[in-house]
Amino acid sequence: MSDSLPDFDPVARAYRWLEYGALGLLLERTRECHLSHLSQCRQALILGDGDGRFTARLLAAAPTVQVQAVDLSDAMLTLLRRRCTVSRDRLQTFQQDARTYTPSGEPDLVVTHFFLDCLTQMEVDALVARLTPRLASGALWLVSDFRIPSGLLRWPAWLYVRALYLAFRVLTGLRITRLPNHAAALERYGFTRVASQRRLFGMLTSEVWRRA
Repeated sequence: MSDSLPDFDPVARAYRWLEYGALGLLLERTRECHLSHLSQCRQALILGDGDGRFTARLLAAAPTVQVQAVDLSDAMLTLLRRRCTVSRDRLQTFQQDARTYTPSGEPDLVVTHFFLDCLTQMEVDALVARLTPRLASGALWLVSDFRIPSGLLRWPAWLYVRALYLAFRVLTGLRITRLPNHAAALERYGFTRVASQRRLFGMLTSEVWRRA
């Protein structure tokens, strides 16, 4: 998501099945493993949720939450709205570049599931820097992403992630080729990790960060 923006519209309808074919339910479980931390959230900013499976689960788990969902893909947002029909009075969708979107109110939750890996390190740093002053005190930032574990699995994991990036370059035009360090960016702007779960031998991580 740098100079040339990717286009996820062509893969929107097939995205769920591509995900299941590649990793079964692992990505879905990674996204949803911290839902119990979010039941009291009031305003959520969700960036790049794709077809909306997590957004629908959050609206069900947090009965008072108001959601701003931001995505570049009109096709993805269409699928997201369909999944959230029951709670549509608590959902606003915005087809916009998340790097420049300004949330209304003071969100107490930011969600970036498998989204920051579509940005460069500089873009992640800038996103965290821009959003942090607009968040409520004590706001949570929920991140799910791929990671490269240490030890024997380092090189197989690196090859797998490179293959994923290549596939998304072919399918969507995504130009990013390496994972950014989201932890460094969040720590720099005053967030502390309060919960973490890893799957697939450490290749998948889901983390809850809290603003000081």
